[in-house]
Amino acid sequence: MSSSSLSTLKKKDPAIGIDLGTTYSCVGVWQHGRVEIITNDLGNRTTPSWVAFTQTHRLIGNAAQNQASMNSTNTIFDAKRLIGRKFSDKTVQDDMKNWPFKVIADPNDATDAKNPVIVVTYMDEERQFSPVQISSMILEKMKEIAETYLGKQVEDAVVTVPAYFTDAQRQATKDAGVIAGLNILRIINEPTAAAIAYGLDKELTGYAVGTRNILVFDLGGGTFDVSLVAVKKDVFEVKAVSGDTHLGGGDFDTRLVGHLVAEFERKYKKKLGDNPRALGRLRAACERAKRNLSSTTETSIEIDCLYDGIDFCSILTRPRFEKLNLDLFKKCLEPVEQCLKDANMRKTDVHDIVLVGGSTRIPKVQQLLQDYFDGKELCRSINPDEAVAYGAAAHAAILAGVHDLKDTVVVDITPLSLGVEVYDKSLKVVVPRNTTLPTKMFLNMKTAVDNQVTVPFGVYEGERYLAKENNFLGEFFLYNVPPRRKGKCKFDVCFEIDANGILTVSANLIGTNNKDQISITNHSGRLTKDEIDRMVKEGKMYKAQDEEFKKIIEAKTTLEYYIDEVTMILWRCRDIMSEDERRLIEVAVEKTTRWLDWNYLCKDVSLFEQKRAELQSVCDDVLGKKSMIELNNVD
Repeated sequence: MSSSSLSTLKKKDPAIGIDLGTTYSCVGVWQHGRVEIITNDLGNRTTPSWVAFTQTHRLIGNAAQNQASMNSTNTIFDAKRLIGRKFSDKTVQDDMKNWPFKVIADPNDATDAKNPVIVVTYMDEERQFSPVQISSMILEKMKEIAETYLGKQVEDAVVTVPAYFTDAQRQATKDAGVIAGLNILRIINEPTAAAIAYGLDKELTGYAVGTRNILVFDLGGGTFDVSLVAVKKDVFEVKAVSGDTHLGGGDFDTRLVGHLVAEFERKYKKKLGDNPRALGRLRAACERAKRNLSSTTETSIEIDCLYDGIDFCSILTRPRFEKLNLDLFKKCLEPVEQCLKDANMRKTDVHDIVLVGGSTRIPKVQQLLQDYFDGKELCRSINPDEAVAYGAAAHAAILAGVHDLKDTVVVDITPLSLGVEVYDKSLKVVVPRNTTLPTKMFLNMKTAVDNQVTVPFGVYEGERYLAKENNFLGEFFLYNVPPRRKGKCKFDVCFEIDANGILTVSANLIGTNNKDQISITNHSGRLTKDEIDRMVKEGKMYKAQDEEFKKIIEAKTTLEYYIDEVTMILWRCRDIMSEDERRLIEVAVEKTTRWLDWNYLCKDVSLFEQKRAELQSVCDDVLGKKSMIELNNVD
């Protein structure tokens, strides 16, 4: 980012940091010389990454989560597990078995590898939403939380993603931010953000304390990352990253659900697994039990009328929970080993092991990690739920040129190798994994066959030998190549990655002006500008609908409160009113109450206001005849 753009940014509203989590999201802002984590409208510092659709309106966050058991098929969670993925992905197919909501291949996607879309019933109409749209709704909610706290409009934000997110997943996250009305200053890796939080918390910056190697172990609700970050004075340099974008607390919940479903079906000989509502209630109970087992060795799961009128009760012990998930817990150590290997470090080179993400509270996970590092003490000083948002907010302040952090530098790396497909169908790596960002690297290529006049450049990311076994990013062609013997025409291929990890690949026929490029921001897996514009328009429409619904709720609530107030006045003033006067108000209250019961789903704000005015008119006519002395003497 140029100095001119930074100076412009400083004049604008505050930049925020958002941890867009699989299960919970969090937002922070740099104020008064420190990061402040912002509470939502319920006073919670994290907000569920849930979106629900009903007959009348849309719900986001706690409100969506609270009604999930009654509306499971229209309540969306884990959208982050779908973002940037294809419907045919094995992980998507596996996850679909555990979700109560419906996921299908996008019928409007003309490509062979179709994107997934989520099908819900909203306002009595079937609608389809992409994972990007659902994520944008969550980001929009976080934006509103920040704006309510700050009392001003917020546009600029740093959003975090798992370190092992592919280019497509990063782009999809950026698209979600645009649809939410945010200007995404930077996409930053979650462990890097956590390392910034830890460095600021321990005051490792600004002092010549030498280099401290921090291993960030980030196990969240749906993703898992390990990063090695070297902190020296004001520089945070990522040395290596590893992880699994599909491993987290949700998988531990799934194991518990499977275990309890089998127990229920064994006890009662009834098929529970086909009932989405029952599974949703059971999953919520499993998540609570998992949390409880982090602080106790035994907990009970009790669900009234779980299925077919049967009350279900089960005792779950910590050893049983650990046995069910032991292979997943051990799987968490593989990226740790890989990360050390990539950074060319030994266990003893790591100074601090920082735990991030709610799932790191699981005692068995902590024990396995501590044993791996030969009993080294783990750092639990930062809040694992807030560390990522804390670091993102600090990084947003850095980009905004905040005085306190102006000298701080964050150096990130690319998590996967990037390259082009060559003639033998293998992947020729141009940018090795763990390369420092931003970067610009070149590869010299030649024509592979005689008289080749068109040269394809297929761009992939991954570590497999054959190109097709890696993640396809996009393809472009150089046309009008002079027909010569193979190897006579030479090309310069350039891979350029910016600070967001966004890739642009270009190829130039040496000695000519024949050049073409592909910005991977526009590869086939990403939304087009028209699609983004359409979703932005839809997002504004849904927001307007939400605002209209709020007005309806306020008008309805105002009428209900007024009925209660009149009822109370009627009781208090009973001794100074005649029978006829009292009866007149009672009839008006009864009439208004009956109307409200029959028209509770009415969407016309003016009707609620009209009924309130009619009731108030009757009360004013009756009570207006009473003197102020009489009314003031009422108990």
